[in-house]
Amino acid sequence: MSNPAIAATAAKGLEGVVAASTRLSDVRGDVGKLIYCGYDIDELAGKVTYEEVVHLLHHGFLPNQAQLAELKARLAAARELPQGVVDLIRSFPENTPAMHALRTGVSALGCFDCGADADNMDAQREKAMRLIAQIPIITAYFHRARQGKSLLPPDPSLGEAANFLYLINGEPPSEEQVKTMDLCYVLHADHGMNASTFSARVTIATLSDMYSAVTTAIGTLKGPLHGGANEGVIKMLKEIGSLDQVEEYVEECLAQKKKVMGIGHRVYKVLDPRAPHLKRMAQVLSAKLGEPKWIQMSEKIAEMMLERKGLHANVDFYSATVYYSLGIPTDLFTPIFAIARTAGWTAHVLEQLADNRLIRPQSVYTGPVGLKVVPLDQR
Repeated sequence: MSNPAIAATAAKGLEGVVAASTRLSDVRGDVGKLIYCGYDIDELAGKVTYEEVVHLLHHGFLPNQAQLAELKARLAAARELPQGVVDLIRSFPENTPAMHALRTGVSALGCFDCGADADNMDAQREKAMRLIAQIPIITAYFHRARQGKSLLPPDPSLGEAANFLYLINGEPPSEEQVKTMDLCYVLHADHGMNASTFSARVTIATLSDMYSAVTTAIGTLKGPLHGGANEGVIKMLKEIGSLDQVEEYVEECLAQKKKVMGIGHRVYKVLDPRAPHLKRMAQVLSAKLGEPKWIQMSEKIAEMMLERKGLHANVDFYSATVYYSLGIPTDLFTPIFAIARTAGWTAHVLEQLADNRLIRPQSVYTGPVGLKVVPLDQR
């Protein structure tokens, strides 16, 4: 029989179970707060760059000018991909899903970075920096390669957000585009013990390696119940088509108990604190681009779901409109999420390694007991 003590504490989906202590971020779902290393996300958003957040997560404090310059130089110097990984990206079939390409590309990076010092903590920190720098390059090169376009060398004079936009579009981005993408990176950099972060910590807790841990995280992020939700939002908006069709669509979803993408959150019981920042950015971009219908539809859906179900829009709901307004293909939405979250994933991996214990939860057995084997010729 199952152990009754274990059965009494079992929680489906590990809801409410504390899996680790962390200094990195805190999600306070009951009051709608997200904190990075002591800073409320509302204090950080619009005031610091993504590179500053990388430094914060990896060192525990915001950098001064010299420290920030050093970090930016390190990241810029680490962007070049091994030629074998570039060749692999070029070899992908044209219909390869973007997250498959990213997952495979990151796994391949490990083949070119597996020296004798692989377990050294300084080496692990260097691997973390390389992954933060190279995951955007893999994503951009995949996008360029599938279009038959040339793969541009990274521009060391550009920051992370600007360089990514330059590589996918082939031209320098505007200040507004860079500001928008950088804000998205900041808002997505870490988020407590989410599914992909947890999976990364589980992998590294076996004393595997940095590349395996991040590959695991990417595979977890891919799912529509996690990072893939932002792709679902745009698909939903396109399916609805116009503002005057929103009410009928939402009513039908409610009647059929069908999920409305981007609405509600596993942890936040009130407003997702990241959502208002992206909502404002979506409003600005929609006004500048002259295509207000996407944000208008989004606002109507959010209003109806809050009124009818008491559910708020989450970060995916508005990030989808922001990315779409920037002209980014829908299937790159989740890879962009991964680009930003690599800062948090790698910081969590290093934190796990610093005080490691194998993560090995129990399970509650619900199957039969006492069965007897019937001889093969009698079954």
